Amino acid sequence: MRLRKSVIIIGAFLVTLLLLSAFLTLLQKDVSIRERIALIRVEGPIIEAKSTIDELKGYVKDKSIKAIVLRVNSPGGGVVPAQEIYDEVKKAAETKKIIVSMGSVAASGGYYISAPASMVIANPGTITGSIGVIMEIPNFKGLFDKLGVKSEVIKSGKHKDMASVFRGIGDEERKIVQGVMDDVHDQFIQAVADGRKMPVEQVRKIADGRIFSGNQAKKAGLVDDIGDLEYAISVAAKMAGIKGEPEVVTKKEKSTWLELLKGEIPASFMKYAPNLELKYQYMP
Repeated sequence: MRLRKSVIIIGAFLVTLLLLSAFLTLLQKDVSIRERIALIRVEGPIIEAKSTIDELKGYVKDKSIKAIVLRVNSPGGGVVPAQEIYDEVKKAAETKKIIVSMGSVAASGGYYISAPASMVIANPGTITGSIGVIMEIPNFKGLFDKLGVKSEVIKSGKHKDMASVFRGIGDEERKIVQGVMDDVHDQFIQAVADGRKMPVEQVRKIADGRIFSGNQAKKAGLVDDIGDLEYAISVAAKMAGIKGEPEVVTKKEKSTWLELLKGEIPASFMKYAPNLELKYQYMP
């Protein structure tokens, strides 16, 4: 008899969870038919591109998303991830309005990914710019000599051990590395010129690694307007033709009845419960 009651209680509990999950799904679908603005955050060093690219692609496909605000608060990062995000922002801007909102810092790679947006908005004190490339190679030769540490190198190419920490860089190797840096720097300059629709030579004059405040960046043509995140969202809504206060959505966890069974309260449920390297980098 007790076993039977237990089975009934467990069955009722599972049915309740399934109904709750179905209710949340329907509620989310109901919300999704409204006109919304998506908020994507890029924070900290840019070391990978996939998560940002996936978000961009998802919001571009979502018909309820009328504009995307890209909140950038990054000092830069790896060359390739910055280039990949740049390409995706550029493609997304062909379909929907992409407004960049710069936080405390959006420099180097942080500026790189901002350049192709439909509009770039910075705070007056934002640190941005730093259009340049840097490669730092540690040289521990002096220390290793004192410690009596030596490196035995067997190589099949003359420059295969280039940039080894066990020795310095020779003149020939320095020319090779400098050539790589110059080429990547030219790519950065061209990307900014294309994204901002500025003459290459105009960008080159300010692409010496210097940083700008938000106000200075606007005067230099690197930024379109001055304002905070709330202002950027209002501009995005206006550009997208949304009347009134826009609904802003951002990346969130998916809710499942399995999470509830494990004793977890997913973030999407909380919404409805009021109480409840590469060594060279685009860096400043």
